[in-house]
Formats: sequence, C-alpha cells, structure tokens
Amino acid sequence: MPTLNKLLENKLVKHNLKYTAVGIAVGVCISLMIAVVSSNGISIRQIFFNILFSLFISLGISNIFSFFQKYSYKFTRHFWQFILLYYACNLLGMIIGIEICYLIISFFLDIPFEPFNHTKDYKSIGVIVLIVGTIMLLYHLQQRNAENALKAKEADLIRINQLKTQAELQALQSKINPHFLYNALNAITSLIHEDPDKAEDMTIKLSKLFRYSINSQQENYCSLKEEIDILNTYLAIEKVRFGDRINFDIQTDEVLDHVQFPRFLLQPLVENALKHGLKDTYEHGVLAVKVRKTEKNINILVIDNGVPFPDELIAGYGLQSTFDKLKLLYPSQHEIEMINQPIKQIKITIPLSA
Repeated sequence: MPTLNKLLENKLVKHNLKYTAVGIAVGVCISLMIAVVSSNGISIRQIFFNILFSLFISLGISNIFSFFQKYSYKFTRHFWQFILLYYACNLLGMIIGIEICYLIISFFLDIPFEPFNHTKDYKSIGVIVLIVGTIMLLYHLQQRNAENALKAKEADLIRINQLKTQAELQALQSKINPHFLYNALNAITSLIHEDPDKAEDMTIKLSKLFRYSINSQQENYCSLKEEIDILNTYLAIEKVRFGDRINFDIQTDEVLDHVQFPRFLLQPLVENALKHGLKDTYEHGVLAVKVRKTEKNINILVIDNGVPFPDELIAGYGLQSTFDKLKLLYPSQHEIEMINQPIKQIKITIPLSA
C-alpha cells in the first residue's frame, strides 16, 4: 500500500491518470453523439474503438506536449510560437496515438499492422482533435490567466505585509529613541547645577548616540560590533549618572563581531535593568551583557543583581518595544526567558543568521 501511494504521488503517473480519464470521457461523448445522430445507433465494438482511440490520442498529445513544454522557453518567446507548438504537438500526438491503437488492434484481431498508412483516419480524427484541442487550449489559457492573477495578488499581499512590517519596525525605533532621550535629559538637567562638566560630557555622548541613530533609521540590522558600540555610548551616559554604584560588564564572542544583529536591541534591555532592577542599588551593583554563539543560534543574556522579576511581569515601554521588534524580525524563531534563579537575567535566543 505505501508503494502504491508513492506511485500515485508521482507527477508523471498523476498526469497520465488525469488524461486517461479525459480520453475515456471524450470517447464516451463521441459515442453518445454518434448514437444520437446515427439512425442505426452504435455498436459495442464501435464504442470500444472510440474510447480506445480517444484514450491513446489524449495520452499521446498530453505527453508529447508536456515533454516539449519543458524546453519551449528556448523557441517560444512569442505567444504565436507557443500556439504553433501546441497544435504541432496535437498533430504528432494524434498520429502516434492512432498508430498505437492500430498496433493493439492488430494483436487482438489478427490484422496486419501497416505503420503510417492511415491517412483517412488522420483526416477524420484530425478534425475532432482540432476542435477538442482548441477547447482544451482555451481552458488552459483561462486557467493560466487565473493562476497568474492569483500569483500577482499573493505577491501584492507579500509586499504589503513587508511594508507593514517595515513601518512597524520604524515606528518601534522612533518610540525607543525618545524613551531613553527623556531619561538622559532628566539626568543632564539634574547635573547642570551640581556638576556642569558631567552634564556637558553627558550631552556630548547623547549627541553622538542620536547622530548614530538618526543616520541609520531605515536599517533594522547592524553588525554586533556596531550594536555594542551603541550600547557602550549609552552606558557612558549612564556611568556619569551612576558613578561607581554599578559595575558594567560586556562580553561577546569575537566570531560574532560581524554577524547581522537587530539594531537597538541591547540598549532597551539594559535600560530596563537599570530603571527597574537596579533603581534602588547604591553600591556593588552589577549589570552584565553576554552575547554567545551556539551551533545555530545567538544567546543574549542581560544579567543584574537587582530586584527580582515579579511573578506577573508587566513589560515597560522600552521592554515591550523590544519584544515587539523580535516578533517582527523573527516570527516563531526566537525565545525570551525571564529568569530569577540562580542568577537574575533576561535570556533571548535568536537565529544565528538574519
């Protein structure tokens, strides 16, 4: 049974089964027409011959046309050339089908087989083949037009979805940037009177960060090395705020330096850890970022020793934007884990190649 199922799944077998049914149906239709038109009716022998000839002519035409269609692109660059090829295949298939039928008849009825000596049949059957072939051609052309229209709609839908995804990613990018701008400006404001030099340093670093961001608004990926540069610029701003209260540690595999990586993925995760996990830490705070390569994936760990994640985490503005970005860039291909024990961390897994 598995062998039979495998055989039925074969493309050539399915093709021939289809045109076997077509040939039998045409033979039956021709027999019915003769029975209605003829005053003497039609015999069982005539019905058999009609079905036999229709069957093998249909198989001959369909297989020859399928064979030539594979290579038709070489010599049918215009529609009229395709039409000529189609009718030439009809003619050749008809002749081959008729000859096979007479060969079969010669075996069963003990009649001498005279190859290619059936001009009368070529003429009479040729008219039927011309009519039936034209009907099938019109049907196939209509079917092909419908398929092309469907493919065009599918292509349009794919383009629309791509544009929608791109727009959503750009919207997320525009949300993330003002978010940490707001926090950084608040820090600068608080330092202006207390420590003007630090405020000036933060402003310069913030300018660098936004210059980098604005110049790459249309890009969803960058190298991991560029992403770490973005993160280091951001952390340089935060170090002015936090001083020695928090120790920052960034570790990455060197082999990943030039791997494509989601732009502005790390910064919101680090900001979330500073804002929520380490907000009440006044000394010995630790915030580590580790990017590791596995066989097929990249593991991203953002670790801190601050307040544990609540049982029911409500993602903040920046964190939710990061989760949304991952869904758009890696639908069903990423994992996010919020872990408290033995070390508090956010673990994200994404495919190795973007």
